[in-house]
Amino acid sequence: MRIGINTLFLVPGDVGGTEVYLRRTLIALATLVKEQDTLVLFTNQENDSLLRADLAKYKEVEFYRLPCQAAVRPLRILLEQLLLPFFARKAKVNVLWSPGYTAPALCFSPQAVTVCDLQYKSYPEDMTLLERVTLNVLVRTACVRCQAVLTISEFSRQEVVKYGFAKAEKVHPILLGVTDAFAHRLGTADDTAQLIQKLGICSPYILCVAHTYPHKNVDKLIAAFALLEKRIPHQLVLVGKARRGEQPVQEQLQRVQNPKRVIRLQGLIDRELQALYHEATMFVLPSTYEGFGLPVLEAMMAGLPVVTVQAASLPEVGGQYAVYAEKAEPSLLAHKIMEVLNLSEQERTEQVRKGRQWAKSFTWERTAEQTLRILHSLTD
Repeated sequence: MRIGINTLFLVPGDVGGTEVYLRRTLIALATLVKEQDTLVLFTNQENDSLLRADLAKYKEVEFYRLPCQAAVRPLRILLEQLLLPFFARKAKVNVLWSPGYTAPALCFSPQAVTVCDLQYKSYPEDMTLLERVTLNVLVRTACVRCQAVLTISEFSRQEVVKYGFAKAEKVHPILLGVTDAFAHRLGTADDTAQLIQKLGICSPYILCVAHTYPHKNVDKLIAAFALLEKRIPHQLVLVGKARRGEQPVQEQLQRVQNPKRVIRLQGLIDRELQALYHEATMFVLPSTYEGFGLPVLEAMMAGLPVVTVQAASLPEVGGQYAVYAEKAEPSLLAHKIMEVLNLSEQERTEQVRKGRQWAKSFTWERTAEQTLRILHSLTD
């Protein structure tokens, strides 16, 4: 079978967890298909070379680069709707999978689309009115026109059904994986320590990986840190880009007694992020809306206790092995942070062990297998 994959949405370094989902699933698919299937990737000008490098060693992969710059979103949407179906027909694909929320309204083959979440429904402030209206039309159309809708958690499946985008029998939750690379330290302990120092970190630290969208509640975490500032020696390290929730983040930073104890980083390469996970004391994700919440598993795989919020897909991802605040309130987050910091060495070791074992059960191979099974079913 010739499986078309629509990667036009991907702007490398700009779409967060969706990029990890696409790239890791593609590698796992390419490993899985062997000779019985061919993956036909439809790429854009920004991501073509990156995806070719990811999949260079796999023979069962073909590339069609469209004259499209994904960063120019209106043009990308137009080409996806009008040009992609003809490229897919020319490439003789048997099925077309669009992993980035939107898909052509008309296509010459069966289609599947992945809807990772419906965040803009619960948090409309994350987008402008025009962005919300446009996305709503495109995602709803994709769910109607595609024969299968994939989601990345049971929570997201329920969201798609709740808002009437598709009937329950059409929606398939496929959980994501986590690479075991996060379980391994890069180089010696001294190498890692030197790398951490180069990033401006000079004491024990609490780590958070999240862009500053309103629903990520980075401002609430900074407020929680301010409550604990006199009681703990840690720095707070925030990894992520400034987004529409940046203003309250800046307001909370003004209330921290010693702003130098809050370190902000972005644009890290993989080895830097892995080093940050390995050297942190704990990981905190104060988000109240996640389609999956991959950083929770990355932290667990790296051997960190995790504090997060009892919301959205996070209990599904963290299982019984994360520590949950009932709400993303500073006092509640501060209480849970202290709960983890006060664990005995034996308690911490056991929590880390169980968390890592839990994270290992989430594999990209399983994600690829389940995705492939559904794509095959659309041509039966």
